Order: sequence, then structure tokens, then C-alpha cells
Amino acid sequence: MKKSPPSNKSVKKKSGKGRSARKPWFWRLFWRVTLIGVVLLAGWMVYLDAVVTSRFEGRRFEVPSRVYARPLELYDGASVSAGNLQRELELAGFRKGDGVRPGTYRRNGGRFVISSRGFLFADGLEPRRRLALTVYGDRVQDFRVLEGENSPVVRLEPAQIGGIYPAHKEDRVLVQLEDVPELLTDALLAIEDRGFYDHHGVAPLSIARALLVNLQAGRVVQGGSTLTQQLVKNFYLTRDQTLVRKGNEALMSLLLELHYDKNDILETYLNEVYLGQAGTRSIHGFGLASQFYFGESIRDLDLHQVALLVAMVKGPSYYNPRRHPERALERRNLVIDVMADGGLVEGPQAAKARAQPLGVSERPSYSENRYPAYIDLVRRHLARDYKQEDLQSEGLRIFTTLNPGIQYAAEFAVEETLSRMDSGAKETSLEAAMVVTARDSGEVLALVGGRDSQFAGFNRAVDASRPIGSLIKPFIYLTALQQPDRYTLISPVEDKGFALVFDDDRRWEPKNYDNKERGDVPLHRALSHSYNLPAVRVGLDVGVDAVRDTLQAFGVTSPISQYPSMLLGSVSMTPVTVAQIYQGLATSGFNTPLRTIRQVTDSGGKALSRYNLEVDQVADPAAVHLVQYAMQETMQEGTGRSVYRTVPQQLSLAGKTGTTDDGRDAWFAGFSGDLLAVTWVGRDDNGPTTLTGATGALPVWSRFMGQVPQHGFSPVMPDGVSYHWVNPQRQALTREHCDNARLVPFMTGSEPVQEVSCSGNLERRIRGWFEGLFQ
Repeated sequence: MKKSPPSNKSVKKKSGKGRSARKPWFWRLFWRVTLIGVVLLAGWMVYLDAVVTSRFEGRRFEVPSRVYARPLELYDGASVSAGNLQRELELAGFRKGDGVRPGTYRRNGGRFVISSRGFLFADGLEPRRRLALTVYGDRVQDFRVLEGENSPVVRLEPAQIGGIYPAHKEDRVLVQLEDVPELLTDALLAIEDRGFYDHHGVAPLSIARALLVNLQAGRVVQGGSTLTQQLVKNFYLTRDQTLVRKGNEALMSLLLELHYDKNDILETYLNEVYLGQAGTRSIHGFGLASQFYFGESIRDLDLHQVALLVAMVKGPSYYNPRRHPERALERRNLVIDVMADGGLVEGPQAAKARAQPLGVSERPSYSENRYPAYIDLVRRHLARDYKQEDLQSEGLRIFTTLNPGIQYAAEFAVEETLSRMDSGAKETSLEAAMVVTARDSGEVLALVGGRDSQFAGFNRAVDASRPIGSLIKPFIYLTALQQPDRYTLISPVEDKGFALVFDDDRRWEPKNYDNKERGDVPLHRALSHSYNLPAVRVGLDVGVDAVRDTLQAFGVTSPISQYPSMLLGSVSMTPVTVAQIYQGLATSGFNTPLRTIRQVTDSGGKALSRYNLEVDQVADPAAVHLVQYAMQETMQEGTGRSVYRTVPQQLSLAGKTGTTDDGRDAWFAGFSGDLLAVTWVGRDDNGPTTLTGATGALPVWSRFMGQVPQHGFSPVMPDGVSYHWVNPQRQALTREHCDNARLVPFMTGSEPVQEVSCSGNLERRIRGWFEGLFQ
């Protein structure tokens, strides 16, 4: 019997049972997936919350350390030329102007009117002042304070000469919200986020409103992202344009607004926003941007300057006012119009601002490290006391000893003199290094690491260790003169050839540079004329070890060869080390460690470290005085006498030339009453030259000394020294008007006992004088 097919009714009923059976299973799966999604989202939110709070509550920014030159002190009688004063003002970000607005100066010949900005030093705030002064004869005269607190001495804000930056090369000057002009924050919110104080991090209505404004303007005037979103994007996220990143941005913005006050978020944005590029260094925040583009503090900005900075938020490269002034001007004026339409400024005020030029300084006020060789030495000195990560992130302020005027003169002397010397062939071009210190304190005032002073590579002043040649001779004779019972300045020393034969049958025969021999010569003449044979004989007599001990006492820390060749300067030193040991000769036998840093403070001006003068008497000052006498003779009569072709004759100097075999290294080290300078000239490949210390290094040194206002060297006679008229050839006392008479210092008790008369000579001179009257 056939079964009849099921009716439609029964089929429908069965179908309904299937749907009913599947429904619980589907919703169970849906709710499980939803629950897992909620858990995952909650976990992700917890993670994002930790990311947001950990950085926002911790150290939000890695702020680089700022390195400053020494502050310029102005007062009646201050030593500065008009050209150097103008250079220092411009280096510190001053602009030519009316001399009334802070940060401007006016010059008419030697007459200056300067309006300072004020500066927070470790010992207190140097207030704003308006000054007037005249520079005449490289001296400040008629110094007056026109406005502000009166003072006989005024420190100008120091020039920032560089920084020690984080690995990511971000730079910023942190500002607090209360220090930022209200006009700037109002303009920023009007352009970037009008509803900032109303939304909770994400504002969908702002996106719609921005779209409408942009359509009405016919261009992009406003963005859709809130300031909070922009901050999250810059602060935490990459710039990848993906849905995941946009989702994270929205979530983190909500979390940021949940945890922190609106003003705190706004202040962080003001310090984080990217506003330009200076080489490899990125400019972040309105505080640094104000200085970078205008050379002014953010609190001193005018309306048109505020509008330009706000305009650049949208695209710092596209609206770069130095590269694209037309774009920047159009965008700035658009910002001014928006501010006027929003009632932030009055119509006439807006019209006046639109008529202003961009007003951007010709050069960035704070650029990459201006003096890379000097900053290199500063970093090495800082490494003794500070960790690298702290220097890169803690915003320390480092006040150095660099004198911009002296640095400029040193760079000019190196570059200009070498250009005249060099043949121009690339493979044979000369290089040079120079170190300049304050004679009495050991402060490093200038440092040149090569003929290209802006090159941040090999620093010859610090790292080029080269044989010093005859620069060693003053230390040989100092070692001998500390034995006054054996040596004085008029002691005869033998200028005659000899040979040393070593145990392995090697033979060493020193020779004079000119291959001549002169027999017995007075010690002072042997030093001033840089004879080799007497120096070696004296060095062997007092002992190579004793000469080595003298060098180490004056500050040499590297190993020194004990071979006799050391007495002709085979020992290698860097220019900085040579400056260190010659500092002792310039300061009467004190080991005076070189200093590049005066003080380190935190970002708020609190002193962290002070680097005061440290001295240690390591040699008899009486013996050093005798060496100084011979080094002055070097400049008047000896190997350094050509200096007075460039330097005024009345400027008393002391110094020493140095030359190594084949002229591979030309050295000069010397000092005036104010400055000590060391110069090296040679080739990086250690190739031979035709130069000597007198023809290679001395011209650079002379060119430098001739540019800088200073006093002559007038050594103070220490206890235990007396001057006597002597006849050096006869090693006897004599009288002033006798033949061969010379006034020579002696350590008391070491002067000659024998006296020679010259009465016959005097009678002949008088007779000749009278005969001359009647001829």
C-alpha cells in the first residue's frame, strides 16, 4: 500500500520545528563571540590605558641638554671690538631693529643700543634691560642702562651653541600653559579644535563641521581630528593610515580625556606638536619654534607671529616660511581671518597683522651644534660626571667657557692662513688644529678641530696625537734649571755632535735642524734658537726619567717613551694635551686642568655642578720664571721673531716653535698676558711638508693673536729670583752699558760671583760720542 505524500501543512510544521531548533544554538554562539570580543576589548583597553598613563604620568618628553657660550659681560672698560659685539649679539639671537623691543639692537658705527630679553642664571634672574654704550679702541665706553634695573655690569643672555640630543633628534623648549599667550591658545583652538573643552577626546560633530567650513572656504581650513587625537597620534602611535591605528587613536583619546585635565592635555600638545626641521634635528613645541623662527621668547610674540606658528601646525614643511614664504604668508593671513571672524581680534588689529611681513629671522636662532669640535670636548668633560642618557633627556643647561669672538678669530686664522699656504691639490691639502685658553685660569675659550670648522668628524684638537718636536725643550731646560747649583740661563751648553750606541749596536746621532754646530752657547740662547744638540745633552745630563716626570707633573697622562729620542720630541701629544702642559709654563708652574664647563643646572636653573679653578704647584716658580724669560727671548730674537710682522711690537709674548722630521708636524705654543694658544699644522696622511714651526704653525698663531684685543705678557717676579747685568760669554757680572751686557734673571744665589769691568769700553764710547758732536 502506497504512502501518500505529506501535506503542505505537515511540511510547514516540520520546517518551523527546524528553525526553532537552530535558534538557541545561533544565539549561544553569538553571545559567546560577543563575550569574547568584550573581554578582548576590555583587555586591550586595559593595555592601552597602561600605555597612556605610564608615559603621561612619567617623563613625557626627552628634553636635550642645552649648551651655552659664556655670557657676555658689558661694563665700562670691557674688552670687545665692535665687530665681535655685533657677532655675539646675532649669535645669541638678537636682531637689528630699534633697540627698544626685547631681543633687538641698533648700531651706528661704534654706538650700540641693546634691548636684552633677560635670562635665568643659576645665581638668579638677569632682568630685561635697555643699554647704550660705545665701543672705541676695542673697549666699552659710556656704558649706561637706559631702562630697567641699574647696574654697573650687565650680563647678556648667552648664545646657545649646541645641544646634546636624544637618539631620535627631537628638540623642544618646554613651556607651561600660563606662560603661553592666550592669543596663541585661542588661535590654535579656533583653527584645530573649536570644541576642545566640550568633547571627550573624539568629536564626530567636529568632523562634520570641519567638512562644512572647508567647503565654504574652498580649501582645507580645519581638520576633523581633535587636539587630543593629534596628541595621541604624535605621542604614542605611528603615522600608518590603517583602521586599526585609527581605532587605537580614538580609544586612547577617550582614555586620555578620562584620566587628565583638559589644560594638562593642551599644555602637553603645545610642547609636542612638530613645527619644523633643522638639519637632523626636529623642532617640537611652540616654545622652541618661537625661538627657531623669530629668535624671541614665546611670551613676546605679536599677532602676526602667533598666526604664522599656528598656521604651520597643518604642514610645517609645506608652509616653511624660509623655503615657501608665499604659501606661509597666505596660510598665516587665513588664520588671522579666522581669528577675526571668531571675534578673537578686532578688525583693525587683524588688518595691521595681515600687512606685516613674515618677520622670520634670516637664520634659525638655534641651529645644529655650531662648534662641533668644541662640543665634542665638552661632552668628554661631562662624561666624567653625567650619564649619556641623562644628558640626552633631562633638559640640563650647560654653561661653557667658549668665547664666541675668540672662536671666530681662531676659525678665521686657520682657514685663511691655510688657504694661502695650500697648493690646492686635494691629496696634499694641509690641515690644522688650534686650542685657545685663558692664560690664568685654563678655561678653553676656543677650539678648532680642522680647517673646516663646521665638520663634525675627526677632531684633530682632541684626537690627533702627533710628535711634538721642539715643544718639549722648555721642559728639558725647566728640569735642569730646578737645579740652580748646576744650571742657570747663562750656563754654557755644548752645541756639538755626538753619537749614542745602544746595546743592540743601534747608533743614534742627533743633529741640529740646520746641520751646523756652534760650540758652547748660553743656555738661554740654546732654548730661544731651538738648537737640538744642547737640548739632548742637557736632557741626558739631568736624566730622561726626570724630564718624563716633569711632563707628567704638568698633566701628561699617556705613556712617555724613555728613549733618548724623546728629548727631541718623539713623544706624541694632542693639541689639547700640549695646551695643558704649556698652561703650567704660563702660570708659574701650576698644573691647571683645562676646563670647558663653568656650571651645569637643571632645566629650572638650579645648580647641579660647579667646575671651579683647580691648581697644583708642580714646579719651582723661580725656575719657571727663567724659562718664561727664554721663551720671551724666542719671540724677540729667536725662532718666533717673525710674529711681529703681524702682531704689534709692543705686545710682549712668550712662545716656542716645534718641528718634526720632514716638516710632518709644525707646532707653535705661546701666550700673551691674557691668552694661551697652541697651533698644529700638518697632513692627515702624515706626509712630509716644506714647513717648520716658524713657517707653518706660527703664521696661523700670529694671525689669530693679531685679531684679538689683549694685554702683553708681563711675568710677575716670584720670590727667590733676582735680575743681574751679566756678560753671558764670560759668565760674569757686568754693568748695563758694557759690551755684551744682558739683564738676566737668576735664582737667588746662583748668579755669577766674578765681575768684569768695562771702564775702558765706557771711556771709548764717551770719547766717540764727543768726537761725533764736532764732526
